[in-house]
Amino acid sequence: MFRPVLTFTSLCAGLLLSASALALSLSDLSQQDATGGLKDALTQGAQIAVKQLGTPGGFSNNPDVRIELPGNLGKAAKTMRKFGMGAEVDQLEASMNKAAEAAVPQAQALLVDAVKKMTVADAKSILSGGNDSATQYLNKTSREQIRVKFLPIVKQATDQVGLAQQYNSFAGQAASLGVLDSKNANVENYVTEQALNGLFEMIGKQEASIRENPAGAATSLAKKVFGAL
Repeated sequence: MFRPVLTFTSLCAGLLLSASALALSLSDLSQQDATGGLKDALTQGAQIAVKQLGTPGGFSNNPDVRIELPGNLGKAAKTMRKFGMGAEVDQLEASMNKAAEAAVPQAQALLVDAVKKMTVADAKSILSGGNDSATQYLNKTSREQIRVKFLPIVKQATDQVGLAQQYNSFAGQAASLGVLDSKNANVENYVTEQALNGLFEMIGKQEASIRENPAGAATSLAKKVFGAL
């Protein structure tokens, strides 16, 4: 009885055919699955980012998002350090970072709500977009609502520190002279803006991580969707 010889070449070809048969592309997924998987991944990324930042040291111990005095105020801070006033600078910067850490947990419900409201059209645009398209979607749909939540918390935290008033006075003068952006002219606006920047930067890192390693997604549906990209 004739038996075909299984050569190394034919074995490899068979394995490749099997792999290609198992591989999924986005076109193989239903719109419901694609949208659901994306929502799962976005919710996961937002929750992790909030958890990382909304704890003591979440901003101050992370060089990527640590909040420091801006522009010419930062230059002035370096001069103050040279004249032995580093403790005052450290106190102000510490209070800014603590204020951001206190505010960030307020973002989670708004981010999750933005994910829930995502349409099929939104999902298609994100999945066919760039590597940070999901983060950009959240930034566009929730940033202003989060800003409203952050501001009073940041203000309460910075009002407790006398140096906040010194910041506002100094920054206001610098802004009037055109050497500092007006949105940085008071401490609560500046810290809120930096907290928002840090939040979306960390969400972006989570998105990049899931895109690079779909197996790290929290749900099987998210694994399937990002594995197909």
